[in-house]
Amino acid sequence: MLKYPICPYLNLIMPSLTILVVEDEDAIRGMLMMVLEQAGFRSMAAADAQDAQKALDEALPDLILLDWMLPGTSGVEWARRLKKDPLYRELPIILLTARGEEEDKVRGLEIGADDYMTKPFSPKELVARIRAVLRRTGKVNDLAQITQGDLVLDTEQHRLSIGDKQLDVSPTEFRLMQFFMTHPDKVFNRTQLLDQVWGRSVYIEERTVDVHIRRLRKILGEHGREDLVQTVRGFGYRFSVADSSTASTSTTS
Repeated sequence: MLKYPICPYLNLIMPSLTILVVEDEDAIRGMLMMVLEQAGFRSMAAADAQDAQKALDEALPDLILLDWMLPGTSGVEWARRLKKDPLYRELPIILLTARGEEEDKVRGLEIGADDYMTKPFSPKELVARIRAVLRRTGKVNDLAQITQGDLVLDTEQHRLSIGDKQLDVSPTEFRLMQFFMTHPDKVFNRTQLLDQVWGRSVYIEERTVDVHIRRLRKILGEHGREDLVQTVRGFGYRFSVADSSTASTSTTS
C-alpha cells in the first residue's frame, strides 16, 4: 500500500502521458490512479495480466505500473512475455511488490523491468521514479518541453513552435501534437488517437481526427514542415522528423 496520503504538491507539470496500472487490489489500484491523475498523467487500469493485455491491444500506454503478484499469470511472468514481443519490448515497466529481497529485485530487473519499487512507498517517490524512467527511455526530454527536431512543444506555456515561430493551434491540436511528439515514428489508427487525445468517455466521430490532422498539416505547411505528420496507407497516422521521402507514406488524409 501507499505510505502517505495523496498530497496537492504532486500536481507537477508533465506531458499528458498514459500509465497502465496493473494491480489486483481495488483499493491500491484506485489510489495509484488518483496519484497519477493528480500528477498530470492519464491512467488506464487492469486487475490481472489478461485484462492488461486486452488494454494494450486497444491503446498503447507510455509506461506500465505492474504488481508482481497477480492472480493467474504473475506480473513478472507477463513482463517477461512483453519484453520478448517486438511490439512491446521498448515499453517501460516499473514492478511494484512487497518482496524486498535483493534476489527478487535482481530477478525483476533481469527480465527487463526498468525499475522496481517495494511496498509501502510514498506517492512522491512513485511520481519521481516514473519521471526518471520516462526520461531515461526518451518519453520526455524535459519536464516542461518536448523537442523533436526544430519543433518544440512547451507544456508549461501551452505553446507549440518551430524555431522562433509560434504556431497557432487549438487546445485539441496541441494535445494531438503532444501525443505524436511523445510517440515518434509509431503508427496509430483513428480509434487509438481518439482514445489517447479525446478520451474514451467522449463519443466523437473518427473522421474528426482527419479534420484536425488536415489543420495541423496546413499550419505546419506554412513553415515548410507538413511532412512531419504522415499518413500510412491502410493503417493510420505517424509523426516523424525523419525524411518522409524514405517512407511509403502520403501526406493527404
